[in-house]
Amino acid sequence: MEIIQIVGLALIATVLILVVREQKPMFAFLLAAFTGIFIFLYLIGKIDAVISVLEDLADRSGIPSIYLKTILKIIGIAYIAEFGAQIVRDAGQESIASKVEFAGKVLILVMAVPIISVIVETVIGLLPAGG
Repeated sequence: MEIIQIVGLALIATVLILVVREQKPMFAFLLAAFTGIFIFLYLIGKIDAVISVLEDLADRSGIPSIYLKTILKIIGIAYIAEFGAQIVRDAGQESIASKVEFAGKVLILVMAVPIISVIVETVIGLLPAGG
């Protein structure tokens, strides 16, 4: 199982980091960052497979591709912002990590506006005209 390999790599890296941190804190941070990046890059292939399935489902259901692409971008922003914030936290910079998370939330909001607009227009179209 792949998760066992990932956890094994993480545990080995953690032990190495704990051993090295006392003598070379910068090297320990770099080891942690590269381990995280390696895990992230390893998972990109899995993410690509999920995206392909979602695109196929969207095509078959008649959902315009722009909505799926926007949702996938939103999910990507969330994952990347979280990943970046965790790396910055590992370096001991909590305030910068919070700013990375905030930037991710703002970018998600910006990306979501077109979808929210379509939902509001649809709801308004369903309401009876009147007064």
